[in-house]
Amino acid sequence: MAFYDDMAVMALELITEFGQPVTLQDTTKGEYDPDTGSTPTDTVTERIAQGILLDFTGQEFQTNTLIKVGDKKLKIAAQGLDAPPSLLSKVVVQGRTWSIVPPLKEISPAGTPLLYELQVRS
Repeated sequence: MAFYDDMAVMALELITEFGQPVTLQDTTKGEYDPDTGSTPTDTVTERIAQGILLDFTGQEFQTNTLIKVGDKKLKIAAQGLDAPPSLLSKVVVQGRTWSIVPPLKEISPAGTPLLYELQVRS
């Protein structure tokens, strides 16, 4: 496993050098309180990751009908994240907020997460 641990560190270093900071936002809904008759505001948790935002290729548009014009491919280094992004997470890149479109791919040879590949849509 040490080999893939080293590869995860290398992926983070390369994406940090050639990519940019990405903010993952996870929202937790407030639970209804019957005593007060109110629902507290939602809690937004932000995590910083390193990622590379790319355009889809023409070949990918031809073979995947779920890709819409304006969608982007986002590759995020897994190293340093305490939890993977979820389909409910929002992603902020270059001041723009994106939603994650299924499927969310995890590249994890031998069970060691190296990279998350996301399709994002604004």
